[in-house]
Amino acid sequence: MKTTPLPHTALAGRLGAGVLALLLSGCATLGPDYLAPATVAPPAWHAAPADGVAAGTAAIERWWQQLGDAQLSALVEQALRANPDLQSARAAVRASRALERVATAGQGPTLGASGSTGASQRGDAAVSESWTAGFDAGWELDVFGGVRRGIEAAQADREAASATLANTQASLAAEVALNYVSLRTSQARLEIARRNLATQLETLQLTDWRAQAGLASSVDVEQARTNVEQTRAQIPSLQTSIASAANHLAVLTGEAPGRVQTTLASGGLPALPTTIAVGIPAEVLRQRPDVQAAERQLAAETARIGVAEAARYPGFKLSGSIGLEAATFGALSNGASVLRSLAAGISGVVFDGGALAARVEQQSAVREQRLHSYRSTVLAALEDVENALTALDNTARRREALAAASTAARNANLLAADRYRSGLIDFRTVLETERSLLSTEDSLASAEGERLSALIQLYKALGGGWSRADLIESADTAQGNPS
Repeated sequence: MKTTPLPHTALAGRLGAGVLALLLSGCATLGPDYLAPATVAPPAWHAAPADGVAAGTAAIERWWQQLGDAQLSALVEQALRANPDLQSARAAVRASRALERVATAGQGPTLGASGSTGASQRGDAAVSESWTAGFDAGWELDVFGGVRRGIEAAQADREAASATLANTQASLAAEVALNYVSLRTSQARLEIARRNLATQLETLQLTDWRAQAGLASSVDVEQARTNVEQTRAQIPSLQTSIASAANHLAVLTGEAPGRVQTTLASGGLPALPTTIAVGIPAEVLRQRPDVQAAERQLAAETARIGVAEAARYPGFKLSGSIGLEAATFGALSNGASVLRSLAAGISGVVFDGGALAARVEQQSAVREQRLHSYRSTVLAALEDVENALTALDNTARRREALAAASTAARNANLLAADRYRSGLIDFRTVLETERSLLSTEDSLASAEGERLSALIQLYKALGGGWSRADLIESADTAQGNPS
């Protein structure tokens, strides 16, 4: 076997150039180094927490379990397993992890293999055969840090995708709970309407008897009938609300509409927890996944400025190959030759009309957009908590007032009915007390649902509904088979 070695001096010179390029590769990383923006959070919340809401920190990762409703907990857990939007967010995490691996792979060399064989004959000459086999290697040296900045961007993108997944989970849990409360509130209002309808039917029957006996007028009868039909007209609307909430719950849990209506046919509102911990604003901003996602997106766009800057400078590449080549002519063979090569190259743009410089300017503007978006997300997060605290406090006071009004309306209705039977008052007073009773009981049921909804909105505003373990699980899924 023959070998054709490269001259030692040429090989040494080329290797020296490669070593010099390798030394240069660690000398420069273009673009700004990322610094997280300073966030000035107020020391405390402006809105005063409602009674039973404690200031401090607490685990709110699975806050729905604090409501003590097994059906609600089952629905939320089912949604976290099967909701299509959440599955899409998990797929986005897997995609971002793959892109991070692609970016990281750009730091190392590439290696390829090739081989070929062939035969030829000219006229009556002997058949000549040849074959070659070898390996080719190439390495794009990261002299100006473009690859390193690309890896930074890919890592930040992956972290942003994970935070977006957490935000999707938090929003989904809150949406399931809000629809569940809406369904139970409508069911409670339906029960109130039916109960009042039964009472009003009794009043109508009594009025009709009194009219037949000459103790009441036909006007009283028709007024009683009006009350009955007005109450009856509320029932279909409430049934529609119940069906709509149940269908949406089915969709949120990854089921076809109608699949959960039987399961949720009866039940009451979840119980309010005795306390809920509200952290200080700075802690809430650290917990909120949408704030985390916005900050990571800002980091990614900052790193991409360095990628754009590095593209303006020359690229350095080392390449080499080693292979075997042989040929035969009939029964003769020239043996196998070893072929080796090592080369270094440089390439760069001489003139582009300012396109690369404009790309840096464009990326800087994108980074500025992300900065403003981050600040807007922070302000929105603080606003959400303030609004939720205010709503929780005000709905509690509203419910308390309506509970007292409902008790008074119930007593007034009983007294009016007794006095009407005794002939001490006219029928108009009875009608007014019945309408007042239905209105106050219906408003009380709505207020109880509104207070629970305000609590759910507070849990969401505090950044509850996800955990670090969820992100670790998604990362493990990304490394394995997602199916």
